[in-house]
Amino acid sequence: MTLNVKDMSKLIKPEGYHALLDMRRTEQGIKLIKDFFQQNLSTELRLRRVTAPLFVLKGLGINDDLNGVERPVTFPIKDLGDAEAEVVHSLAKWKRLTLAEYNVEPGYGVYTDMNAIRADEELDNLHSLYVDQWDWEAVITAGQRNVAFLEDVVNRIYSAILRTEYLTCETYPEIKPFLPEKITFVHSEDLLQMYPDKTPKEREDAICEKYGAVFVEGIGGKLSNGEKHDGRAPDYDDWSTVAENGKEGLNGDILIWYPVLGCSFELSSMGIRVDKESLLRQLKIAGKEDRAELYFHRRLLGDQLPLSIGGGIGQSRLCMVLLHKGHIGEIQASIWPDDMRAECEAAGMPLI
Repeated sequence: MTLNVKDMSKLIKPEGYHALLDMRRTEQGIKLIKDFFQQNLSTELRLRRVTAPLFVLKGLGINDDLNGVERPVTFPIKDLGDAEAEVVHSLAKWKRLTLAEYNVEPGYGVYTDMNAIRADEELDNLHSLYVDQWDWEAVITAGQRNVAFLEDVVNRIYSAILRTEYLTCETYPEIKPFLPEKITFVHSEDLLQMYPDKTPKEREDAICEKYGAVFVEGIGGKLSNGEKHDGRAPDYDDWSTVAENGKEGLNGDILIWYPVLGCSFELSSMGIRVDKESLLRQLKIAGKEDRAELYFHRRLLGDQLPLSIGGGIGQSRLCMVLLHKGHIGEIQASIWPDDMRAECEAAGMPLI
């Protein structure tokens, strides 16, 4: 059967590209990066590893719909009377339930290897049907629900990324480091004011090319132009609380400038999670008040879940960046359109 993609215009074919490592050394590099980074991440944020589900029951409100529009992959379970299960999109809400189940105390948290299928993803150099990430969540206090704490956690994560880059370059001398020593923080509203004539993606490209690594804050609510920088579901990240800097949102994305492809590149989406007040406010803004009756939401509104911060860090994406690959399909095995495979092969980016 021939598989063709609707639009190949999003595929970036970097001029003069060639893989620095062959397939065998690439697989070794993937293991090196994954083992080292997750140990550093767990040490920085005091996280313990837990086992995570690949699917959850439909109708509990546990699955995450990310931007609010993605359709989960579903299937019936014979032994449960054909009750529907959903393959996870991410584990933001599941992790918070787990924090409560394990009675994790403030200052500590959990992380897991999250595997997901995102059937509505538009396939290109950075996006695959298959998603693998380190999903993490930590318990916080009410006094830590602020931008200063959020930025401290971002700096810790970025430090772990830098250490992993150093190890990778020491192990494979043909790979040269390119990440800046520090990450720059900017709010999505300030980014709009800097580049009012650009789209959100063009703004990210411009700011990342300027600074190398950027954390864009406040993603999910409407900006002064009446548009969102990007969509966020209303029931995990807090994107509506007015922070101590007078700006809305306690969440954001870690982005870098990726010279191999000449564009900005998201490594992580993360944030302080909703409390009762922000959950109700965001459900109302999104017109999703009916979700308040779902299992997860009732637990949160009933003070049965801890305050938390969390996020996801792309495993294949981090490996792609640190091994200087041109396509995520050089790192992970997935389904790709035949014409994309052919074009990538011709461009020196053979897909697994």
